Amino acid sequence: MTDHTAVGGSEGACPLGGAWGSTPEDAAKTQEALSYTSYLALDEILGAQRPRSDEHDELLFIVIHQVYELWFKQILHEAAFLQQNLEKGTTAHSIRILRRILTILKVAVAQIDVLETMTPSQFTSFRARLDASSGFQSAQFRELEAVLGRRDERVFAHYPEGGEQRKRIADAMARPSLFDSFLAYLKASGYSVECDRDVTRPVEPSPALQAILLDVYSDDGGPSVVAECLVDLDEGMQEWRYRHVKMVERTIGDKTGTGGSSGATYLRTTLFQPMFPDLWAVRSRL
Repeated sequence: MTDHTAVGGSEGACPLGGAWGSTPEDAAKTQEALSYTSYLALDEILGAQRPRSDEHDELLFIVIHQVYELWFKQILHEAAFLQQNLEKGTTAHSIRILRRILTILKVAVAQIDVLETMTPSQFTSFRARLDASSGFQSAQFRELEAVLGRRDERVFAHYPEGGEQRKRIADAMARPSLFDSFLAYLKASGYSVECDRDVTRPVEPSPALQAILLDVYSDDGGPSVVAECLVDLDEGMQEWRYRHVKMVERTIGDKTGTGGSSGATYLRTTLFQPMFPDLWAVRSRL
């Protein structure tokens, strides 16, 4: 019977801390070359929280938003891989990637529960120290919106011309969106889908595409599973927006947001706007 060292023990407790079954010489070389702290750049990460006040709750506010940015980075990473797989017509990999994105999104939405443990007065105690910073300035979220199909040049108001963040968003708006990659996937799967639309324009409902989607669902194969995962993703993004606006409402009401944004007033306008309208429109005909 193999004797496994218990988690938390001095040896073999973590894959990054020393490989199971390695010799002492191998472990020594690994320790010299790499450590848990250096591999994860923990000195940089744990030193990146710089509160501007002595208020207890400001650290929570910073950590939550930094974690959001890390999740946005991962979702963008997965979305690019997803588009590659869709355009190759790879069903199994596309479903797996979509399910990972959906799981990450659920974690991101659940983090709002943590943020909501902070009362309005606790947020107010350091809010003035945020100056012009605002969640509206999250370039990664704007890039994610563009990957998912949003085409709205008004978002550039927060990003100076010539800047790297503006370029990333503009490049995402100029590329095929996730839905365009889904259309390419359907074509690769044998459905007569037109894939020549102007990808710099928002996705508009198409009765012709909806007729094809009826066939996709009727066939009940891999493409229908991919379509349902995209509906899950659309619903997840709408859930994120709803939870976000309710969190803002309970924290600052209808006050002007940080950075001069309109706060909850603007956020409410983003609710219930599907990214993939055809996948919703077809449901009344299934």
